[in-house]
Amino acid sequence: MIKSYLITDPEFYGRNLITFIQKLSFAIDKNSVDFALYRDKKNLEYKVFAKDFVLTCKDKNIIPLLHQDYKLAKELNAFGVHLISTQFDAIEKAKKLGLFVVISAHTLEEIQKAQDLGADAVTFSPIFNSPNKGKPIGLAPLKEIQGKINIKIIALGGITTEEQINAVESCGVFAYASIRKFI
Repeated sequence: MIKSYLITDPEFYGRNLITFIQKLSFAIDKNSVDFALYRDKKNLEYKVFAKDFVLTCKDKNIIPLLHQDYKLAKELNAFGVHLISTQFDAIEKAKKLGLFVVISAHTLEEIQKAQDLGADAVTFSPIFNSPNKGKPIGLAPLKEIQGKINIKIIALGGITTEEQINAVESCGVFAYASIRKFI
């Protein structure tokens, strides 16, 4: 069974801590969620929100990951960190802290590099049309990499329907990630 990976977006979750936790709890309770990522690149109170995010996820038996900051992920006892595609140099540092490491990848070469550096998983995107994310790559690359790599693949980008989830699952990926599916 394919895993699900909720990614927060400040446009929906907001920057009021009480509202954020309420909306997060609602999204988790309404959907089947295995992993969740707190992602808000501009929140000046990121650490405060991240702490409550981790506690809320753990209370609801969801695996919490934080965005980019592997030191904070360790400090707050998150399960892992989701690095951006310019943070390949942080994979080893995060792994040494005992974190589950996901890194964003957009090419087959980046997937191989992530695997070689010891990441646990990659998000590969954009699969389908997604706002401001460029031309979608479709399902073909997901099928192409199966059997060629050993790293977990998380399909990302425009996955909002059960049909799309079934389509990426048929490609053999570990999980799908979405913002809009969980809103």
